[in-house]
Amino acid sequence: MYNVFLLADQLGEPSPLFQAAKQAGFACLAGPELPFFEEPLDFGGKIEAVIVDLDSMSPGLARDIIDECKNAKVPVLTVVPDGQVEDFDPSLNPDEVLFCPVGPIELAARVSQAIFRVHGSTGYKLLQSGDLTIDLERYDVTVSGRRVSLTYKEFQLLVLLASNPGRVYSRDALLTQVWGYDYLGGNRTVDVHVRRLRAKVESPGRSFVETIRNVGYRFITAT
Repeated sequence: MYNVFLLADQLGEPSPLFQAAKQAGFACLAGPELPFFEEPLDFGGKIEAVIVDLDSMSPGLARDIIDECKNAKVPVLTVVPDGQVEDFDPSLNPDEVLFCPVGPIELAARVSQAIFRVHGSTGYKLLQSGDLTIDLERYDVTVSGRRVSLTYKEFQLLVLLASNPGRVYSRDALLTQVWGYDYLGGNRTVDVHVRRLRAKVESPGRSFVETIRNVGYRFITAT
């Protein structure tokens, strides 16, 4: 979806933020210093957003980094650990603020929103497959121009699957990424939500989500 750079003084192996960015479908690089925004990096594209981990740097350094991003018109997001929420300084004025722990679905939406704030419609993103359109900014889904009303979890499932077409997700993986690590229910809820999602977006002769027997689900790209 996007080329993002995760900036942190100390990066664990593996960094939860880095893992969330990869799970969100981003091309992600990480490091302790800002990249040159004008030049393509290792993933072959320019940086479209910078994610700053406030847990690993001083407020002064964070302010300098955010100012540099804004001067370069690069969308910048800050990630605030739960234990530091009350200490967050709103005068840092990033384009978006996230609070850890953050999942890939929320991260994707927040990055998309930050890009939209800075670049307007030029940074605007849709997921589209045939007559299915997913509006990441407005949380709208349409099929052949008809708006489909989804619950938030159904929308999260659809975005995750459609962002990675062809990739097979086990029920446990979907449960972890959409419901979170602390969800106490069983993975049967995944089947229920997928069934409801299919009933809303699919029609005879056109399927978007394929069941992989004894494994899980994957998104089918339009042909």
